[in-house]
Amino acid sequence: MPLVPTADLLHAAVGHRTGLAAFNVVLLETAEALVDAAEETGLPVILQISQNCVAYHGAMEPIAEATLALAHRSSAHVAVHLDHAEDAQLARRAVELGFGSVMFDGSALDYEHNVAATVAVVEYAHAHDVLVEAELGEIGGKDGAHAPGVRTDPDEARRFAEETGVDALAVAVGSSHAMTERTAALDLELIGRLRHAVPVPLVLHGSSGVADETIEQAIRAGITKVNVSTHLNRFFTDAIRSHLGAHPETVDPRKYVREGRAAVTAEAARLMTLFDVDGAGGTGGTETVHR
Repeated sequence: MPLVPTADLLHAAVGHRTGLAAFNVVLLETAEALVDAAEETGLPVILQISQNCVAYHGAMEPIAEATLALAHRSSAHVAVHLDHAEDAQLARRAVELGFGSVMFDGSALDYEHNVAATVAVVEYAHAHDVLVEAELGEIGGKDGAHAPGVRTDPDEARRFAEETGVDALAVAVGSSHAMTERTAALDLELIGRLRHAVPVPLVLHGSSGVADETIEQAIRAGITKVNVSTHLNRFFTDAIRSHLGAHPETVDPRKYVREGRAAVTAEAARLMTLFDVDGAGGTGGTETVHR
């Protein structure tokens, strides 16, 4: 199946009032696991490659081209997204490679500079029919910039979306990046206010630290795109630890990495089904429905 535009998946999720899984790629094996999960469930997925992932691999092309190839050959509805790019040139390169969306993170900048930098990315991306996600004020836990108590102001969020022309907005509602325990308390009332104030779909970052029930509540309150990374990384690592503990003589990495890949597939499939509240997106359809 051809690569699916992120916009199609996002707008369909908005129309169905369901959550859209956006999972981070770290290695080729995690990309394979996420595609397998989408094929098993019949649900759409966004494969996210972060700026940190690009730095780990030394360049964007190796991991990006492999991920794009997996998406192209999959029978599932798969989109590819650049996550947390603080470098506008990296966002441009993702557009050139064929990503369906980019997340430009200008949240470390003051408001006016964030707007100006985001507008420049939006203009370039939109000229190539690529969706742009942005962030207003850093989400808690990222480089220690904010505590989880930081909240996005609905009026400022609406103003930012209107001034920049972004297509999706990451909001601070109580989650925190890189959490290894699922104890974050989300401000559901604020999510509802943001949903009514902001003219574009809302994105929940730091979802690894949010319990199942709370994620469901957040989706019902107005969150559309749900980002998960650390939680799946833990399943990958735990499976490898378990295999090596039981088979300390193993030296072939394929034997233990296979276990990690399988664990990610199983948990990603479970999360995708969880996010598909009321089974609204089970057809995997991608009809465009505007907010």
